[in-house]
Amino acid sequence: MLYLTLRQYEYIVGVADTGSLTKAAAQLNVSQPSLSVAITRVEQHLKRTIFLRGKGSAIEITPFGHRLIAKAQTLLALGAEIERDHDAAQTWVLGCFADIAPWYMAPVLKKLGDRFPALTFVGREGRFADLGRDLAEGKIDFAISYDVGFEGNFTRRKLVDIAPVAFVATDHPLAQANTLELSDLKDMPLILFNEDLSEGFMRDLFTRINLTPVIQQKVASLEMMRSLAANGVGVGISYSCPPGHLSYDGKPLVTLPIATPEARTEIALIWSGLRADSPDFDAILDALTPPVVDAVSSE
Repeated sequence: MLYLTLRQYEYIVGVADTGSLTKAAAQLNVSQPSLSVAITRVEQHLKRTIFLRGKGSAIEITPFGHRLIAKAQTLLALGAEIERDHDAAQTWVLGCFADIAPWYMAPVLKKLGDRFPALTFVGREGRFADLGRDLAEGKIDFAISYDVGFEGNFTRRKLVDIAPVAFVATDHPLAQANTLELSDLKDMPLILFNEDLSEGFMRDLFTRINLTPVIQQKVASLEMMRSLAANGVGVGISYSCPPGHLSYDGKPLVTLPIATPEARTEIALIWSGLRADSPDFDAILDALTPPVVDAVSSE
């Protein structure tokens, strides 16, 4: 348990700043005898001298006192920052699932900046587990993501329904199809994301339609999935569908919509159900509903 209080540290810093017990007492709205007694008690507790005080002479700060005062100033600044934390809400942090951030984050940040010029908005990409943790801990204010892995007290607002796609090489047996069913991928080697929550979501999906996925490769990025698919390693399955028909290494590939109804999911706006009410937050939520997201959705 701490013995010294913030008020005592204020006394010490006040005396150091003014160089006088009399001036510090007036500034701190405390009597000079009370101030003197408080500092003496601090010195007794620390068993070190902070100020050299003599009648009719200026107060001098000991070397120990200088070190203590510097730390006390830092402590008081931190305390003031904590008390001003409500002002920090003027900077709003938008989280977005990393794979869809290129589609959603920039247009949404632009929309919010135009709609609320007095507020500041920043974006932060993350994976499912990162977003859930950061929302719960107040590091981000809201997130745009697939509704995967957000266990606990979260509130959601659906933005758009989407369907997955399959990436295949141009010489793949399915490359000439217009659409696919997940059942068409039975026994075919698949490329999935290696994040536990993402992989678990896909496994559950296959289980619901009585299929067992054959996982050939796991990847950390969408472009790695597309590159492997273009090179014939397997069939990539993703809910993110970038434009274009070339992978990063220049190989052509084919993108096929998956029409299985059970495979459809939603992108949602998600926030902590425990956050305090705020008029600004309510207005931001209203601004983040369709058509702002529809305008940038290409899946």
